[in-house]
Amino acid sequence: MRQKNLLLCLGGLSLFFFAASDNNPPREALQAIRAEDIRRHIDFLAADAMKGRNTPSPELDRAAEYIASEFNRCGLKPANNSFFADFQVGTVRLGNENSLAITIKGQALHYAIKKDFMPFEVTASKSVDAPLVFAGYGITAPEYGYDDYAGIEVKDKIVLVMRHEPGEKDAASPFDGAKDTEYSQVSWKAQNAIDHGAAGLLVITDPLHHRSLAPRGFPWPSLFEGIPDDALPLTLALTEKQKIPVVHVGETIIRDLVGSVDTLRTWQSQIDQAFKPKSVELAHARVQLKTTTETNLQSTRNVVGLIEGSDPKLKNEFVVIGAHYDHVGVLKQHQPGADSIYNGADDNASGTTAVLAIARAFGATAQRPKRSVLLMAFAGEEQGLLGSRAYVEQPLFPLHNTVAMLNLDMVGRNAADSVSVGGITRSPDLSKMNEEENREVGLKLDYSVESFHNRSDHYSFARKKIPFLFYYTGHHQDYHRLSDHADKINEGKIARIATLAFRVAWRAANAEQRLRYVEPK
Repeated sequence: MRQKNLLLCLGGLSLFFFAASDNNPPREALQAIRAEDIRRHIDFLAADAMKGRNTPSPELDRAAEYIASEFNRCGLKPANNSFFADFQVGTVRLGNENSLAITIKGQALHYAIKKDFMPFEVTASKSVDAPLVFAGYGITAPEYGYDDYAGIEVKDKIVLVMRHEPGEKDAASPFDGAKDTEYSQVSWKAQNAIDHGAAGLLVITDPLHHRSLAPRGFPWPSLFEGIPDDALPLTLALTEKQKIPVVHVGETIIRDLVGSVDTLRTWQSQIDQAFKPKSVELAHARVQLKTTTETNLQSTRNVVGLIEGSDPKLKNEFVVIGAHYDHVGVLKQHQPGADSIYNGADDNASGTTAVLAIARAFGATAQRPKRSVLLMAFAGEEQGLLGSRAYVEQPLFPLHNTVAMLNLDMVGRNAADSVSVGGITRSPDLSKMNEEENREVGLKLDYSVESFHNRSDHYSFARKKIPFLFYYTGHHQDYHRLSDHADKINEGKIARIATLAFRVAWRAANAEQRLRYVEPK
């Protein structure tokens, strides 16, 4: 069976076996990465028939079956007796019981939903009664030398934070100038509050650069006419218990808590000018917050293939090579006959095909690396890194035995000879390997992708302190548009990037020492 799979995967390719050292990938493996195979995969995954591979959907399931069949054809083994790792996602509706009251100097002030506060899509179905702490922008960004939580204790308290980030419209801001980073996102602020032990989160619009301070939160169909009934957020079921209530509060609550909008504006200006947090406990206030949600659960799945390592001890350690295979589905409202399918050829059929090419390389040689390799296609990345988050929360193998993660996301466009690489500051050993292996591949390496640290599946592994690299070929005008079509993909470029990633994975899987993960300072 093994020999049959090998022959199928090679498709008639002539083999040139030679005695390779552990650090040098076998020549027959490198020769198995072919642009024509990548083109075949791209054309299938990004076809109109796949209807944009939304999570969850029958078309995404069909893509999963295709990827699993390719893994099997290339001689990969199923992990834990299956090529599929199922997990549950849920569409979230706002429940009927949502309330906010703040007790200030013994007086309870009650607020109205929509008018005074609005739950975000990341909110929990919980109630909390706790003291309040103001934590600036709610950001912990060690690479920028900034932490709103430094020196304050927020465990079991409700945190009040501003939207956006320091120096939002300042070209000289350490936060990537006037360009927003991921730290400005409410979902990130909510997770950071959870990581610091907070019980709830109140979000206010920062007044320096924004006139409207009205609470917007999420446009729940149950509260707003004209919003389609199925325009609902998606959540990862296994993280529901970790969530906290998260609401957007308006100008009335700002005045009640800090005295005036001008006071808040002064605080924000001081933070921005000094690039120094101004976090403080608001001892005069205690908050009673309740949000409720109803979740309709559905199953979806990651696809996982295993290359078992050759070393009796090190085979219990793993290098993960991954890409998300989902996209955003179809445009629901469109003119008859007009294009309505978000094909997602670059985002991220391109990365998925690179993983399939790497699977083919591993399957093309009888030689095995010392450590085991997991090749993974993640669902739900577009909905908030759901598939990779599901894996790191419920891994198939102990997560502390995962020594590296290589992520490929949007690797098929722009200049034919260049690739951006993220993770270099946090993963110096992997970065060095990548530079050394690239001498054989000859790509131009760019390192400007660090600001995308939180926006793809490597971030789920980085949160667990696992060394990673992120391969990406840059933004373009077709990003998340109907025009991201297969005919715009450079399959030869994907083949070169897949070759580089395979070489790095081979090195990492044979390294004598564990690779370092370094926290930015």
